[in-house]
Amino acid sequence: MGVIAAVVVVIIVLVAAVGVYYYLKPKPASAPLLQEAGFTAGAVVTFTYNGTNTFVCSHALLSYFPQATAAAGATQCEVGAATQNAIPDQVPEWVLVPAFAGLSIFGVAALNASAHGFPTFHGATLLTDCGAGGTVAACVDHPTLIYSPLFTLVEQHIGITSGYGGYPEGVLPTPSHDHLLNTTSVVPNVEWGTIVVLVFDPNIFPDRTTGVCTAVIAGSSTAHCLTSLTALAAALSTSSASVATANAGNPIWQTENNTSLQVLVPGDLSIAQLNNLDSNLYIPFAVSPGAPSSFPT
Repeated sequence: MGVIAAVVVVIIVLVAAVGVYYYLKPKPASAPLLQEAGFTAGAVVTFTYNGTNTFVCSHALLSYFPQATAAAGATQCEVGAATQNAIPDQVPEWVLVPAFAGLSIFGVAALNASAHGFPTFHGATLLTDCGAGGTVAACVDHPTLIYSPLFTLVEQHIGITSGYGGYPEGVLPTPSHDHLLNTTSVVPNVEWGTIVVLVFDPNIFPDRTTGVCTAVIAGSSTAHCLTSLTALAAALSTSSASVATANAGNPIWQTENNTSLQVLVPGDLSIAQLNNLDSNLYIPFAVSPGAPSSFPT
């Protein structure tokens, strides 16, 4: 019996050791999440990327901003200028940046972003389709860094004259954002050109999973909830009392808007111009109905 007991003890020890090994051994990194969400015609849809970092920034940054030589050493992607036919047959995509969340949109903890790279607003994490570039919540097939003369103006507004965080002047992580299309809910894999939209009214920034807007600023309307191009076109020329309240102390608003307008589309000043690309960034993906099975958290 003593021998049997000893054998049993050895087996128990071996099983325990194996269990500890499998518990402690390094786990493989999670595969990139290849599906994200967006809005079209008032509904949430799924974007499927190919996951091979096939975004294209065309034409080269210096062709638009020849003075930005330092920036071109960090990224070829920019916001502020575009050639409308740089990539033939592109379809426009509106990138909804929650600019009302201030500098936290860049995913930096020191700028009040969440630990996972999402922006924050009034102390709460704002979950977007894509977190900021270079963070764990960033979308696959997106650039980590992007240049904009608008970023330079914001930096100068807060007294930074040589770039932030070791980046060249005007270069920052790709901001957190949602996506808006003006298509059907089924689109094959095509190139999508970028139109950046700075959203200054939190009451019209939709929940990424439901597409519903909430009156974050009490007493103001959620009309023009940004889940359709019709709503965006209306917001482009609409003033709201909630904007000044939401953006008090926000250097992005102070620099780029400083009015009560709900949104700003750099370079696109009227509804007639709303299809004009304002960036050189193109990203290929397919669109299918319904929300994706999971979101970055």
